[in-house]
Amino acid sequence: MTQSISDRLATEVRTRRSALRLTQQDLADMAGVSERFVRFVERGKPSVQLDSLTALLETLGLELQLATRTSHAARALSGIASEHEPAP
Repeated sequence: MTQSISDRLATEVRTRRSALRLTQQDLADMAGVSERFVRFVERGKPSVQLDSLTALLETLGLELQLATRTSHAARALSGIASEHEPAP
């Protein structure tokens, strides 16, 4: 079973913060967010404020990337998109 995006973020943020030997409060202060927000991210809370998350990731030297993936939903969406393209 694949990890949810919030679980993956939680693992990456927690691991990177620990590697940098920062406390949750240290990271919060450096990123300009609350320590509570850092706890939420590290616990995998499924909804967090994107601008605060971005500040946290930038502070840790991490970035969030989007990539196309092959999944049932992606294949279905690409079929819909090709139906709306003009014929050659």
